[in-house]
Amino acid sequence: MQVEALDIPDVKLVTPKRFGDERGYFCEIYNARTFSAAGIDCDFIQDNESFSAAKGTLRGLHYQAPPFAQAKLVRVLSGAIVDVAVDARKASPTYGKWVKAELSAENGVQIFVPAGFLHGFVTLKPDTHVAYKVDNYYDQASDGSVKWDDPDLAIDWGVDSNSIILSDKDRNAESWRNFTSVF
Repeated sequence: MQVEALDIPDVKLVTPKRFGDERGYFCEIYNARTFSAAGIDCDFIQDNESFSAAKGTLRGLHYQAPPFAQAKLVRVLSGAIVDVAVDARKASPTYGKWVKAELSAENGVQIFVPAGFLHGFVTLKPDTHVAYKVDNYYDQASDGSVKWDDPDLAIDWGVDSNSIILSDKDRNAESWRNFTSVF
């Protein structure tokens, strides 16, 4: 398993080694010892999955406030996404900065997003399934969202913004300027 830090070092790309033959492949997607050796110490307690029927479905930028903040390990089961993490930790030297990665069923790359980050993704293909592990339970009262297209963040999602499909929650998210970080 290869683990590499992105430009915000606490966000990491994890690429499992695939062992393939004529039948397909096998890979280990999570190993607590390997992750701990790479500086990722999480006790994942829940697995989630989302399905997006259409290309251009955007989910984010989401967070959960402490004490329900979540670290996530995200991977794509079918299709492809651009995954984005925004540092929302007030004391961080990379506060307000973002990183992104393309995850797909084909490339098998995963992204680890620590607690204290806004997180979102946009689908690059129809019928995309995304699975992710989290280290804390969902709490509706702690749930929040920041605008995906906020000009102060200036995130390059790599897609045509006119084709984005949003939920009401994401359409009505607060601006980065009005967001008071809880991290």
